[in-house]
Amino acid sequence: MDGDALNWDDLKVFLAVARTGTIRGGADSMHANHTTLARRLTVMEERLGSRLFDRSKQGLALTQLGEDLLPYAERVEEEMTAAARAIVGRDAQPSGTIYLTLPHGLAMTSIADDLSAFAALYPDISLNMTFSNDVADLTRREADVSLRVADTVTDDVVGRKLVQMSQAAYCSPDYAARVRDNHGEGLHLIGWHEPEGEVTAKWVQQSCYPKAQLKHRVSELVPLTNLAAAGLGMAYLSCSIGDRHPGLIRAPFQTPLPYRNLWLLLHRDLRNTARVRLFVDFLAARVTARKNEFWVAGTKPREVA
Repeated sequence: MDGDALNWDDLKVFLAVARTGTIRGGADSMHANHTTLARRLTVMEERLGSRLFDRSKQGLALTQLGEDLLPYAERVEEEMTAAARAIVGRDAQPSGTIYLTLPHGLAMTSIADDLSAFAALYPDISLNMTFSNDVADLTRREADVSLRVADTVTDDVVGRKLVQMSQAAYCSPDYAARVRDNHGEGLHLIGWHEPEGEVTAKWVQQSCYPKAQLKHRVSELVPLTNLAAAGLGMAYLSCSIGDRHPGLIRAPFQTPLPYRNLWLLLHRDLRNTARVRLFVDFLAARVTARKNEFWVAGTKPREVA
């Protein structure tokens, strides 16, 4: 007998027959065909080179080899049953950590509510979140899942374009009172990374306020948002951020403009990981159900090149 003489399927046949005392009884307990089970038992005994059961008119009785094998077979059954319970339990109650990267700005949108709702629904899953405007390399497992704001994605990843986003100019209510239907003449837009001394930029010329001038500069989104709410000037923001900020309103005399797409990305090797799949499906469903928060009514259609 070699190491391949027994496997779990063989042991299930052996246990079924041992417990019922007949091949027919064993077949019925396994919902198997009587002839098939008899043949499997015969093949098993041939591989072992010895009988496991003595046959008689009264039924089958364990031989000494069968009696010796029985406790081992029962222990294997217990371990296999325990393993099945663990797998099913893990699948029913997923656990572990999901490593997520996303831009700072998305923490200021309703996606923050989605992350909280997911954590409440799956308490055994932890979210390890990195907020950065740098693009995570999913192929190097720098993250399990990435939320990205971009026009297109070229990585070798599994991606979903959740929604296209709108943008608009936002300001404080007091600053909005100064806005006239004159394309922004006499007003200021808060700049991003434009060269010092420049008073306009291509994005300003393409905005609804081409006559507004750049005066101040910021390097991060959160300060940009809060400074606009403080009255420093108008700031172009995605509508999913600007509409949610309590100190901001959309500046008058404008039409929201197309912005980038929101992508939900994961490495293709993780698409069948239970906790990752749950998270991706959950977040995608929630965000797409609220697409009007990201692409707002009245947004100017994107021009086709």
